[in-house]
Amino acid sequence: MLLRDRYRPEHVYLFHSILMSAAFSLAWTINQIYRVQTVGMDPLQLVLTGTTLEVTVLLFEIPTGVLADVYSRRLSTILGVGLIGASFIIEGSVPIFAIVLFSQIIWGIGWTFISGAHDAWIADEIGPDKAGQLYLRATSLGLIGNLAAIPISVAIAQFGLNLPFLVAGGVCLLLALVLIFVMSEHGFQPVGQDDRQTWDDLRETLRQGLGMVRTKPVLMAFMGAAIFVGLYSEGFDRLTEAHFLTNFNFPDVPAIEVVAWFGFIRAGRILLSVGATEMARRRMRVQENRTLVRALQISYGLVVLGILIFACTGSFWLALLATWLVHSMRALAEPLKTAWINQHIESRVRATVLSTASQMDAFGQMIGGPISGIVGTLRSIRAALTTSAIMLLPALPLYQRLVIPPRTPDEGN
Repeated sequence: MLLRDRYRPEHVYLFHSILMSAAFSLAWTINQIYRVQTVGMDPLQLVLTGTTLEVTVLLFEIPTGVLADVYSRRLSTILGVGLIGASFIIEGSVPIFAIVLFSQIIWGIGWTFISGAHDAWIADEIGPDKAGQLYLRATSLGLIGNLAAIPISVAIAQFGLNLPFLVAGGVCLLLALVLIFVMSEHGFQPVGQDDRQTWDDLRETLRQGLGMVRTKPVLMAFMGAAIFVGLYSEGFDRLTEAHFLTNFNFPDVPAIEVVAWFGFIRAGRILLSVGATEMARRRMRVQENRTLVRALQISYGLVVLGILIFACTGSFWLALLATWLVHSMRALAEPLKTAWINQHIESRVRATVLSTASQMDAFGQMIGGPISGIVGTLRSIRAALTTSAIMLLPALPLYQRLVIPPRTPDEGN
């Protein structure tokens, strides 16, 4: 028996989710401060960093998803984890804007190897019905790992704002090494060596995956909603810290610096996110299509409300509560979307369709980020955030199409 066959896929999936979330938190707790104070990036460069990442994801999402469907979801996941680790180390080692952009390209490619493949892997190993609950559980435990890494990131940053990047990169590289030995793959059957025709198989899998999306109106609606989710998110993500630093006075508490305040903000939103996802996991029947869709509509409706409050209020504490609302509802929506789409696609093209959804999100972010950046430059950050909230609104009626199928011509007569 191989060593990796001794470990249950559910445990490996959860282990991966916790470690990756912790690594992301190590870097992301201080990344904007590092980029502004150490690299010396201006607002336009901050937006371009996000745009570079999303263009990379847009270009590589479907090809890497097809590779995962044809060859191995396990191998795709391990490669992705390793590339993300390398990107963190690159960014933390050389504080130059061009190098930051290069690191985002590596990060984006790494993410596309994981996106779709990791969730498709566990769905095949244990079944889509069981995977729905596991997605919620993984999100909750991942958030706990995220939370635990915040004080570590803040503490390490006292000795250098680049150090959390280096530690995060090391964690990812170590995780990739461990996954080689503990991650099995029995539910997925790749194309046999004798039957493999390389690019012909890739093209055929891509054709089948996109064909499934085109022939299912609910999947088309889901992809459309993904675009609007991407449109709003890039502006909000890139401008949140700038809005706090520019338009609010932080409470005057002795011995608490700006880095620590952002650590506190991040910790609070994670705790609320854990509570939201755990409540959904225990009380929600994720196998029910209507329940999933209603939860998605409510979650994103509250995201719109939270961003509008964040954009308009002059109170630091109300702004803080609004961002916590936004992030907790976003955290809840992600596993719900994954659970829904896995129930509507076939195993042979699962990673490809999941990657297509991620690509639609990346396309939205690629367009929405510059729009928010231009509005923020010409008007104000508050106007840019308001624009982000408005761009999310069309997703709500599109999610409704997942419950009520579109009427056919015969029904209209």
